[in-house]
Amino acid sequence: MLKLKIFILFIGFMIAAKISFAQQEPVNFTFDSKVKQQTVKKISNLLDENYIFPDLAKKMGDLIKQNLAAGNYDGIDDPMKFAETLTADLQSVSNDKHIRVRFSPEDAKRLMEQEKKGSDPDDEKHWNEMMKKENYGFKKVERLPGNIGYVDFRNFASPDYSKETVASVMKFLENTDAIIFDLRMNGGGDPAGVQLICSYLFTETPVHLNDLYYRPTDETKEYWTLRKIDGKRLPDVPVYVLTSKFTFSGAEEFSYNLKNLKRATIVGETTGGGAHPGGVRAINEGFAIFVPNGRAISPITKTNWEGVGVAPDVNIKSELALEKAQILALEKLAEKSKDEQQTNTYRWMVESLNAVLNAPTVDETTLKNYAGTYDDRTITYEGGRLYYQRKGRQKYAMTPMTEDTFMFKDLEYFRIKFVKDALGVVYEVNGLYDDGNQDRSKRTN
Repeated sequence: MLKLKIFILFIGFMIAAKISFAQQEPVNFTFDSKVKQQTVKKISNLLDENYIFPDLAKKMGDLIKQNLAAGNYDGIDDPMKFAETLTADLQSVSNDKHIRVRFSPEDAKRLMEQEKKGSDPDDEKHWNEMMKKENYGFKKVERLPGNIGYVDFRNFASPDYSKETVASVMKFLENTDAIIFDLRMNGGGDPAGVQLICSYLFTETPVHLNDLYYRPTDETKEYWTLRKIDGKRLPDVPVYVLTSKFTFSGAEEFSYNLKNLKRATIVGETTGGGAHPGGVRAINEGFAIFVPNGRAISPITKTNWEGVGVAPDVNIKSELALEKAQILALEKLAEKSKDEQQTNTYRWMVESLNAVLNAPTVDETTLKNYAGTYDDRTITYEGGRLYYQRKGRQKYAMTPMTEDTFMFKDLEYFRIKFVKDALGVVYEVNGLYDDGNQDRSKRTN
């Protein structure tokens, strides 16, 4: 078995499309009926020998061979379209979103050479350099208001390369009071990468996370949390995982593991539904295919998320999942807090986030009426929204919470309330602070 990571990564089809074998224009590649026949035959053989379910492998192979014999592929003169058609036909039988045929002469040729030569250190180095430029999948790590840690990462890289980066990310989160893992754009990755990050969220006592059964070798590999990690464990920190329809494969395993172990609250949408690991195989000098040759088996459910996805604990549109997870985290922190002022601060933040989820629409006439000068405060109407500026200070965009109360993205502790007289004329603004204080400014213009 080849050692190159591209063959054993537990990755989603979107990651495969982006990194493993991106579409490329043909260079001296002849696409004719002979190539179509060769491609269909090789795909059928690869599936028969490797696909996790032999009966489905036969059905998929039979379908594309029948379509070829019936002339259904005769009118396709674009190799990329041929790959897309084969993918659709194979998935119509298996419903397995991991299966994907790609036209990519450069990568197909490289894969064929690797199958002959075996593992190549230069390929390993090249793969690592590609992943390094992607920061091993980590796009953003920050501290949100309320001391909530937030991590946006797009794939689970092999610990062989990523463990130092993972350790630095988890180090950043050490002192946070809750953690949000954003997997809404995560297409999967290495199961060992899933294992590594999960290990930070439990005690030193090993916890059984998941098993992967591989048909070609008829063996099952167990995945438990690691006894040794670089850094501090965070077994008591509340965890929230954001998901979307795009969340796939290894990202689903991470969500499924933590959900079944009751270690995290899943917030967002039901995930894509891909629980079959595998690898990229060359078909010929033009085409390659991702062949799922294994399946996940949860030690808790005795099954997996294939075809059904991971259902969230809190179902909400993915674009609103972050705000909802923050609300859940802050409410939980408020319940535990024994400091009245801190509790009020948490509740203040929850009010702001709820306003984002239920953003009111304030009409243009009302917004323009609010624009003016209030002592040393100036409010302007620009491009359909209000802006606030105190004399000699920075200008901030205003976001409505209600028709007369506005908040600020970069001043979470401060709000502005417009005060009207009996006739509805605005005569002052009140500056509202999260500690309960207020300051008033009369309208001067």
